[in-house]
Order: sequence, then structure tokens, then C-alpha cells
Amino acid sequence: MSTKVEKSVTVNVPVSVAYNQWTQFEDFPQFMGGITSVTQLSDDRLEWVAEIGGIRRRWEAKVLEQVPDRLVSWAATEGATNAGEVTFEAVDDGQTSVHLSLEYEPEGLVEKVGDKLNVIENQAEGDLDRFKTFIEAEGYASGAWRGTVDGGTSGLGVGTPGVEDAAATRGDSGKAGVSGKAVAAGVGAAAAAAVGIAAVAASSSKSSGTTAPATTETVQPAETAVPHHVDGDATPPHVVSYEEVEQITEANEHRRGDNRSI
Repeated sequence: MSTKVEKSVTVNVPVSVAYNQWTQFEDFPQFMGGITSVTQLSDDRLEWVAEIGGIRRRWEAKVLEQVPDRLVSWAATEGATNAGEVTFEAVDDGQTSVHLSLEYEPEGLVEKVGDKLNVIENQAEGDLDRFKTFIEAEGYASGAWRGTVDGGTSGLGVGTPGVEDAAATRGDSGKAGVSGKAVAAGVGAAAAAAVGIAAVAASSSKSSGTTAPATTETVQPAETAVPHHVDGDATPPHVVSYEEVEQITEANEHRRGDNRSI
């Protein structure tokens, strides 16, 4: 199942300046969290590298459509299932509205946990805010590419791409991440899930008047869980399933609802 993210930000620079800066893909690490490099292989091909918590991931994407001062759209071509579009619209007083539309399919337990916790959505919002700070601090673009990429056959453009435009990347089990945003989600989600488990345990012990025993939960994808052997004694770590993640999320939502009603 895919997830869609829609985020906007208004930047205090003219539309040509905002668009020109966005065409400088290799500057993305300066405002996109977790991205270590973006290499422009050609006018319409990009190589992305991200590293979060010591985990390094790489993937490629293709620019499907690019129209000066209007839009840039893309779809992943390997290692990820994601696609989207960034549009630019001039507004009053020389400002520009920048709008991001992203659709992705999380794969593997860690990415699904991140999806449940809206980590990617929060990361997208943060990236746009950092882009605003970055371009407004300078007041001008570090470079510009005013060429056009026309992926449409009807002359009307390709429209906003969705995950079907990146269908060939499915089944990668998240090995290359969903995007820079998903890489951050993957690492952050594991810690967040552990915190959620601890919160539920603490809440249960308080409501029952008992003290919950200290436990350690290991959050990792089931397909990579490896038993830990000590003196020939196999003690496999606890693996948090996707169903448990859903239960934790529902329990937290229920508790928040109870707190709001007090």
C-alpha cells in the first residue's frame, strides 16, 4: 500500500530564484536531512546517497518532466518505490509557493514503522523549511539549469507521477531506502517504536498497580533477526512484528484520547 505526502512552503524570493536553486540537485545535502550526496548523471538522471546512523544507502531516480519556473517531477528507477513532483508558483510581493507531492511504498518492517509514525511526512516538512532558510539567507540561486525535460507524449506533460511510475523498483525490501526521507525514517522509526513499547508497558503497570519487569526489546526486521548464542544456549531476540506496531500505535492513540477527555 502506498502513502502520499503533500507539503507546501512559501519562500521570500521570486519564482525564478526558487526554481533555479531547486535545479541545483547537488546542493540538496545542504538542506535535506540524511542526504550525503546527489550526483547528476545526465539532464534527467540522478544518483542519491544517504547515510543515517552508519547505514549507507544508494538509489537512482529519473526526472520525468522539468519546466522552468513551474515544476520538476521524478520517479525512482532502482532500489526504491517512490515518485513525485515539486511545483513553483509566483505569489504576491515577489514570493514563491513551493509545493511537494510525494508517493512512496514502504518495504520491510522498519520502513513500515516509520510510515506509521509519520516520520517521512515530518521529514518532508523539515526539508522544505530548511530549503526556505537556505535560499532566503542567500537571496539568490547558487546556479541554474533552464533546460526542459519533456517526458509526455501528448504535449500536455506527464502529470504528477505516482508509485506506478516506479513500479520496476518494487520488491527491493527497502534495501536502497524509499528516499532521503525514508532513510531517516528507517533509523528513527526503530528508536521510536522502542519508546512506544516502553510507554505502553509503563502505562499498563500504572493502571494495574503493579511494577512491570525490566525488559529489553530489540526492534529489527524479521527477515534479518539472528539468534544470539551464549555458551551454546540459543536466546533469540524479541522481534516486533508489524501487527505489534499497529497495536502499539492504536494503544497510544487510545491513551491520548483518554488524556484529552480528562
